[in-house]
Amino acid sequence: MRLLVADDEHLIRGALVALLGLEPDIEVVATAENGRIAIEQAAEHLPDVCLLDLEMPEADGLEAAARILAAHSTRVVIVTRHARPGVLRRALASKVSGFVPKSTPAEELADVIRTVAAGKRYVDPEIAATALSAERCPLTERELDVVRHSRSTLSVQQIADRLHLAPGTVRNYLSSAMTKLDAASRHEAAERAWEQGWI
Repeated sequence: MRLLVADDEHLIRGALVALLGLEPDIEVVATAENGRIAIEQAAEHLPDVCLLDLEMPEADGLEAAARILAAHSTRVVIVTRHARPGVLRRALASKVSGFVPKSTPAEELADVIRTVAAGKRYVDPEIAATALSAERCPLTERELDVVRHSRSTLSVQQIADRLHLAPGTVRNYLSSAMTKLDAASRHEAAERAWEQGWI
């Protein structure tokens, strides 16, 4: 199996490459330190499986997965240190095949890679249990869009420009999201949505 490994932490990426490279049926054909490079490497090397860290700069694991899967017939396993409940739902919706914590031993991770390469799905049982008991996201897609942009220092006008909306419309979406999340500010709403894994 041809494997791509993407993680922005050099030590973890190196350890994964070294440990998985010991498996007789796994060949690491590419590595990446961020999501953008992972997308480029997937296009160049066409791996059977992409092992992507959830939280990477330039494009997180879910964004990279969606773009890779839209262009290539590969399988994606997401590894994460913080398995926020809504993230699993978003990962499964974007056709990710595996979802595991970074604490997974290398030999287990190799088995997960084999499982997804064979066309099956694997979700860590603890992450699955947490996701099942978590509350559903009350925000609409547009509310999520404006709240996602509120995690940055962008002004309402800048958010409006990026989303091709009127500033008043952005304020309405933010107000609605703040009410639904019982948040005192748009930044607090964004933080709550991020903690739940909705953005």
